[in-house]
Amino acid sequence: MSDEQRNTVWRFAIIFIIILLGFGAVLGKIIYIQTVERDNWLKVAEKQVPTNKPIAASRGNILDCNGRLLASSMPQYYVYMDTRVPALHEKNGALFTANIDTLALDLANIVGDKSQADYKARIVNAYRRGEKRLKVCDHRINYLQRQELEKNMLIKKGKYKSGIFFEDQHRRIKPYGILASRTIGGIYGEGGGGNSGLEKRFDKELRGIDGMSSIQKIGGRYESVTIEEAQDGLDVMTTIDANLQDIVENALLTKTAERQAKWGCCILMETQTGAIRAIANIDRGEDGKYYEAQNHAVQRVEPGSTFKTIALTAALDDGKIGINDTVSVTRHPWKYFTVQHTDAHPMDTVLTVRSALAVSSNIALAKLITRSYEGSAKKFVRRIEKMGLMDSVYCEIPGADKVRIDVPKDTVTLSKMSYGYSVELSPIQLLMFYNAIANDGRMVRPMLVSSIQQNGEIVKSFHPEVVKSSICGNRTLRDIQSALHDVVWDDHLGTAAKKQWSKKAQSNLVSIAGKTGTAQLFVRGHGYSARRHRITFVGYFPEENPRYTCICMIEDPQYPYDAGMDCGSTVRVIAEKTMAYTGCYLYEDGDMHLEKR
Repeated sequence: MSDEQRNTVWRFAIIFIIILLGFGAVLGKIIYIQTVERDNWLKVAEKQVPTNKPIAASRGNILDCNGRLLASSMPQYYVYMDTRVPALHEKNGALFTANIDTLALDLANIVGDKSQADYKARIVNAYRRGEKRLKVCDHRINYLQRQELEKNMLIKKGKYKSGIFFEDQHRRIKPYGILASRTIGGIYGEGGGGNSGLEKRFDKELRGIDGMSSIQKIGGRYESVTIEEAQDGLDVMTTIDANLQDIVENALLTKTAERQAKWGCCILMETQTGAIRAIANIDRGEDGKYYEAQNHAVQRVEPGSTFKTIALTAALDDGKIGINDTVSVTRHPWKYFTVQHTDAHPMDTVLTVRSALAVSSNIALAKLITRSYEGSAKKFVRRIEKMGLMDSVYCEIPGADKVRIDVPKDTVTLSKMSYGYSVELSPIQLLMFYNAIANDGRMVRPMLVSSIQQNGEIVKSFHPEVVKSSICGNRTLRDIQSALHDVVWDDHLGTAAKKQWSKKAQSNLVSIAGKTGTAQLFVRGHGYSARRHRITFVGYFPEENPRYTCICMIEDPQYPYDAGMDCGSTVRVIAEKTMAYTGCYLYEDGDMHLEKR
């Protein structure tokens, strides 16, 4: 082999060895990275992975029956500034220096929570420190304020030159304030799910579906890229009429505050459909003012004398008594085994069943029901069950209580049940029963929501639901209706009839029929109090062609008080204003008359 060939072989050998050594070094580095430096490089890799961030869906609106907003999510914005953006520091900060005064002035004028000097000092100090995320304003601004700020010369240059950017937050607002607030409900914090009322019941529909964005590095900067658009929540259209709600709330608040009561509840329902047009709940706070704190409309209580109508309906329909049957009462208590029954209007007389309901005699009802069902109390409860009162809760409001009417273990308890003790119903359940009386025996479920909508298009509709086509026979129905007429229009016996200066439930504009109720309050550790009561009136109007049924219940009013005078007059005021608002009155010859429709 010549010297030249040998040199060629050596050159190839050296090159091969170099390549082999290089490959070995690379392989060794790979092994080293995969073993010794594995964790460190995984952390680096994680930082390079695009960060996914949810895009919050806008919560749907809750509307009244005319499309007016009862609850809505309104956009609000935090104002931030990245003082490190290069454009603000070029040419010794010429852009920043030229615009800081006008920026501070606009913030002071538009946001209004600080002076121009305060805003300037805050931004300049952050600029010198090189803050990445300066919270320019302490509080959120609304959409109109954002629009005004975006007219500022610096902000108009965009966030990559001005450093200014906005982050939106949706705040739940109620344009009508406390109007039906407890029924509408609330949400957990800002952007949380519903925690009460319709907000909770229809949370799934209102919430919508969140979208997704990704923070990715594009052109040397991190940008938010939308991966999936958010689907905004659906709208819930209620049966509530904001104008009628205002009428009901004002009437209830006026009377409850006048009597300095613990709480009050009032519901106005459309007779034929069961659509709730207004529902008000107010509680007296520690400061003596009234707020919506609890939904008393769906919380069961002992109903007192309003239950007498239910008891008599059962006995009449079972054929145990007739409307003109008589029963004797005295001004002295009637002792039945271990219990003494007394009347609020004591008298020595003989009453018919019809007049016993009108005057609301406890003694008469106790005698009539015990004589009818003594030894067969189970039949009494079963007859009430057949009316439909105990079938279900009948309400869209979460947490609504069920009726409690247990079979009594003894006839003594039955005698107390006859006039509304040892039984519990919520105001909305009482309303449902009396509405059936007004609706010719047809019991319909109270409804608060008429439809679910998306962009004004109906997605799902809710229709009136018949609970019972007839709660009792026609004769029983007519007898009960006549007795409820006397409660308001029998000036001698009726507990809601005109007495001296008080009109109670009597109106010159609209005829009302219904029933009063007064129940002693049970005070823990002391039993039933003879001085503290829950008063009620529940009725329907106009009596000859019922369109609305209304209940007013007031807890623990201060003396003097009377169910007919206080609750009856409240329903009367509501009835008169409701009929006027709904256009059911016509003026003829200078007088107001009910329009026949």
